[in-house]
Amino acid sequence: MFAANFTRDNPYMLKKQYLKSKAEVKVTFSLPAAVQGETVFLVGDFNEWSETTTPMKKQKDGSFSLTLNLEKGHEFQFRYLVNGTEWHNDWEADKYFPNPYSGDNSVIATTDEA
Repeated sequence: MFAANFTRDNPYMLKKQYLKSKAEVKVTFSLPAAVQGETVFLVGDFNEWSETTTPMKKQKDGSFSLTLNLEKGHEFQFRYLVNGTEWHNDWEADKYFPNPYSGDNSVIATTDEA
């Protein structure tokens, strides 16, 4: 397993855009090329923890990204599944929540505009 200490040149990233016309927040999840993944799936509350329904798109630089619209006013737990076997957190998450597998889940909050 690799160490997840990235510089600003190669960070994890969460970007939120609060939509005025909908009760949703557009969230872009990004994972750096340093994870060296062939496949990455975003897994969390928003997809019932499915390990196959939400693939992230691999970019030309080897990073991965995906944008989802999430309901405002909630907190969503999630993790990244890399190559079907490696679980990664997002080090830019709003907070972390212990999971039953001796680890933590990343949490994104859509509760207030930053």
